[in-house]
Amino acid sequence: MNAHPTLLVIAHGSRDPRHAATVTELCARVRQLRPGLRVEVGYLDFNAPRIPRVLERLSDDDVRNVVALPLLLTRAFHAKTDIPAVLREAVARLPLLTVHQAEVLGPSLLLTSALERRLEEAGLRPGDHRSTGVVLASAGSSDPEAIAVIAEIAREWRRTAQWCAVRPAFASASLPRTADAVRALRAEGVRRVAVAPYVIAPGFLPDRIAAGAREARADILAPVLGAAPELARLLLRRYDQAVRAGARGDATALTA
Repeated sequence: MNAHPTLLVIAHGSRDPRHAATVTELCARVRQLRPGLRVEVGYLDFNAPRIPRVLERLSDDDVRNVVALPLLLTRAFHAKTDIPAVLREAVARLPLLTVHQAEVLGPSLLLTSALERRLEEAGLRPGDHRSTGVVLASAGSSDPEAIAVIAEIAREWRRTAQWCAVRPAFASASLPRTADAVRALRAEGVRRVAVAPYVIAPGFLPDRIAAGAREARADILAPVLGAAPELARLLLRRYDQAVRAGARGDATALTA
């Protein structure tokens, strides 16, 4: 790959306008951190511009190398199937364009740092860790690998941050739901329960997480990760990793 490939951030998209606004804000933060890097956004669904249109525009602008970075926290169906298929179909029509797909964002210590930032913004004090149980609430997936990763993140976060407990919960596809996880921690005698949404942008599933937290009367509900500075740094880390892999020949360019 040539120096400074364009970064194409691939977001899922949502009917909720807060989703695209959050993605726009996050990409603006990435541009601030890396002046001179061209950062574009393409959506799988609901929002514009869609991924093929962005790649066509880049090709028309004589861009030859692109790193496509899924704005996803786990490696599940979208990262394994949807996004590669869309990229391959587009690249087949753009023979001068080389595209490498970067790894998904999670797991990463930067993400758990961002989660802790959001919990503190919601009112949790740093000294409260040992008396607080956390519900790590993700969107959910039918992919066993993705579910196992969330469970491992919960175990490791409890160990490193010394929470009283950390339990995974899911807004769809998998169990337990957020409210059930909060109630389970209460039943075990945990005095303070906080819900940390492990999601990037607002939308239907994050709203479901918040509703579950309120239903079970969690003490603290953190906002979504949003355009957290840790998340912007992580995007650039995954971008740099993809660039280095491409330069070494370790990454396979997407082709038809």
